[in-house]
Amino acid sequence: MQKVKVLAPATVANLVCGFDILGMALNDPQDIMEMSLLDEPVIKIKHADEYDLPVAPEKNVAGASLLALREAYNKKIGFEVTITKCIKPGSGLGSSAASSAGAVVAANHLLGNIFSKEDLVRFAMNGEKVASGVKHADNLAPCIYGGVTLIRAILPLDIIPLSAPPLFVTVVHPQIEVKTSDARQILRKEVQLKNAIMQWGNIAGLVTGFLKSDYDLIGRSLEDVIIEPVRSILIPGFDEVKINSKEAGALGGGISGSGPSIFMLSKEEETAKKVEVIMKNVFHKIGVDFKTYITSINYEGVKVVNRE
Repeated sequence: MQKVKVLAPATVANLVCGFDILGMALNDPQDIMEMSLLDEPVIKIKHADEYDLPVAPEKNVAGASLLALREAYNKKIGFEVTITKCIKPGSGLGSSAASSAGAVVAANHLLGNIFSKEDLVRFAMNGEKVASGVKHADNLAPCIYGGVTLIRAILPLDIIPLSAPPLFVTVVHPQIEVKTSDARQILRKEVQLKNAIMQWGNIAGLVTGFLKSDYDLIGRSLEDVIIEPVRSILIPGFDEVKINSKEAGALGGGISGSGPSIFMLSKEEETAKKVEVIMKNVFHKIGVDFKTYITSINYEGVKVVNRE
């Protein structure tokens, strides 16, 4: 029996101004997934964690992704996968994307890596649809490609990996749940042209800042005038964390995905540690349980760590 073990990284989607088109992979936390190739057309899902997620393939994000991959492979094979989630569902850190991406990368490895990374994102988008009702790739692309990615288009899928300078990422995950589907429903359906122009400028500035390793430009571009003003009301302590972190020297940051996690980017590790203290103080003060991470950009994406 062929087996493989992979690590699937957390991701920060949107990167403040790039709603549904920008994403970044993180070195911590990461899900652990173990998969076996079966000679019968079944998909078996097991969970080695506390989250009681569905195991029926069509209702599980990893299962839905594997169903899409198997359909494209068009042979009578199956998979058995055990998932240990270290990225809490509903955290805003790409939990569903990690399961979806990890599943297809592991399956592709067992099949001899016959599918491209773009193919794998396309398969895994079926998992994201199970999770949120929408096929989006802003978490999946960095999870599979690593680093920072731009999704120029979904139909047809057009993914551009971006170079990015070393950055420290401080994350606070308030222990409340914000469902992606709910966070999408509260968004305005129309935006003013002046706000759209500001947003386009920030997205272009952020991409350019990454490509040129221009930390000041990255910091100036981490502003969102469309999504964040609406979604931030769902996250207690958000404004205080953001304002105090920037005063402490962080380049900037905002909501990770649909929240409730908040991320801040820093050039220096010392600054990232100061930001963590700020985050802890804010959530201690308001009485909300939380978890923090000081991490960095994961340039590799889903990683195969063991094979048999």
